[in-house]
Amino acid sequence: MARSEEGALLGLFQEPDQVIVALDALRAAGFAGREIEVLSGTPYPAGTFGEDQRPHHLFTFAFAGALAGFIVGLLVTIGTQISYPMVTGGKPILSLPPMLNVVYEATLLGAIVFTVLGTLFESRLPDFGETPYDARITQGYLGVLVRSPRPEAVSTAERVLRSAGALDLVNGSPLR
Repeated sequence: MARSEEGALLGLFQEPDQVIVALDALRAAGFAGREIEVLSGTPYPAGTFGEDQRPHHLFTFAFAGALAGFIVGLLVTIGTQISYPMVTGGKPILSLPPMLNVVYEATLLGAIVFTVLGTLFESRLPDFGETPYDARITQGYLGVLVRSPRPEAVSTAERVLRSAGALDLVNGSPLR
C-alpha cells in the first residue's frame, strides 16, 4: 500500500537493547505504536522489543476460501449433472455421493489458495510503497521504521533515533 503523504525513516541498530531504548524514546516523543515497526532478518518472537502486537486476519482468508470453494464445487457438480443428464436405472440425476467428493476437494483447494493469498496480503507483499529499506538488515542489523503523516515527525524521529544510538538513517520518499 503506497503512502504518498506519509514520511518514513529507518534507523539501523546493532544491538537489541538499543532498539528497546529507541522504541521507548519514540513513544515518549509522541509516536503511536502503529507508526513504529521493527525490521529484522532474525526471527525474534513477536513483542521481543516491546512493540505493539498487530492484529492479523489470516483465518478469515481461509474461511472465505473454504466457502468460495464449497460454493464453486457445488455449482460445478450440479451444473455438470444437469447439463449432461445420465439417467441410469431410475436413479436421480443429482447424486450426492459423487458430489461430496468434488465439493470436499474444492473446499480444501479454495481454503489453501485463499490462505496463500492472505499470507501475501497480511505480509504486505509485494510492497510497492516508498518504504525505506537497507540490505544490512539481512546481515544481522536491526531496523526501526517510523512512518507518520505529520510533517514535523521526520525531524523528531531522526533526532530520537540518533540519540538512541542509530548507526545510520535511511530516508524514504517523500521525505525532505
